[in-house]
Amino acid sequence: MALMDFIKKQFIDIIQWTEDDTDTMAWRFPMAEFEIQHGASLTVRESQVAVFVNEGQIADVFGPGMYKLTTQTLPVLTYLKNWDKLFESPFKSDVYFFSTRQKLDRKWGTPNPVTIRDKDFGMVRLRAFGIYAFHLTDPKAFHTTISGTLESYTSEQLEGQLRNTIVGHISDIFGESGVPFIDMAGNQDEFGKALKAKLDPMFQQYGLSLDSLNVQNISLPEELQAMLDKRIGVNMMGGMQAYTQFQTAEAIPLAAKNEGGLAGLGAGVGVGFGVGQQVAASMAQSLNPAPAPAAVSPAPTPAPAATPVSADEIVATIEKLHGLVGKGMLSQAEFDAKKAELLKKLG
Repeated sequence: MALMDFIKKQFIDIIQWTEDDTDTMAWRFPMAEFEIQHGASLTVRESQVAVFVNEGQIADVFGPGMYKLTTQTLPVLTYLKNWDKLFESPFKSDVYFFSTRQKLDRKWGTPNPVTIRDKDFGMVRLRAFGIYAFHLTDPKAFHTTISGTLESYTSEQLEGQLRNTIVGHISDIFGESGVPFIDMAGNQDEFGKALKAKLDPMFQQYGLSLDSLNVQNISLPEELQAMLDKRIGVNMMGGMQAYTQFQTAEAIPLAAKNEGGLAGLGAGVGVGFGVGQQVAASMAQSLNPAPAPAAVSPAPTPAPAATPVSADEIVATIEKLHGLVGKGMLSQAEFDAKKAELLKKLG
């Protein structure tokens, strides 16, 4: 009966893995009820590692090469089985193959802005994204901590954990660097190196090596970026006073295009005397800039007469004020008072 059982057994004499995709990191050789023939051939290709697991214990690890499986090539497994050196028999063991190829162009990014304290802007929220690459270096650690007894394990199953770990360290790196946001674009390479140094121990714990990590972009959310762009524009124009003059000059022609123009001034319009005075003064200043002061101040002289304002400028000012009233910024009484004053100047 024992002889018949032995004859019915099916034996495996070639063990190998031909990878058919780029994502599988661990693959269990299909054993079913088969047993490995003593003297069978094991082929481990470049970028692969084979691991024999016997009764839940990792017995032997094989790097790239071709092996004849005997008591000489399986010393640890031989010890676990207590084989005599002269005893040759089929044996049953789980065989796992692991891919050690680099996993390239893996994406990471912050799904939500990360809040940090910035030297220039106070509390700000930042976004960041980039790429990283890794490969498997320790099949024992990977088998015991990640893949286990699964038939196969892919990089896609692992990447969610890796991405979240990377993002979890972003706020620490930003906070520890002390670099203002405005200077971060020129320090992305340093950020990537610092972030990689923080993540290396975690990857090693999983039996992996983090080969590279790059920060491709650091940015503000759209609403904060718009505010920064406006601030940059003000600085480029020479400060807040120059920016205000520019805004006034831009607004006056637009007032002339308001529906109804000067003819519609009487319909539900109110304007403030003070606001109108400021608009006229700003317009006059932009049209007739004051000369630079002399190096030596002369004796006090009477103030020069106010620069005359043309009829076209008065009409344009009224139309501008009309537009402000339409926006509900001034009352009817205020507009009527200012309009009467300006119309008197028309003679």
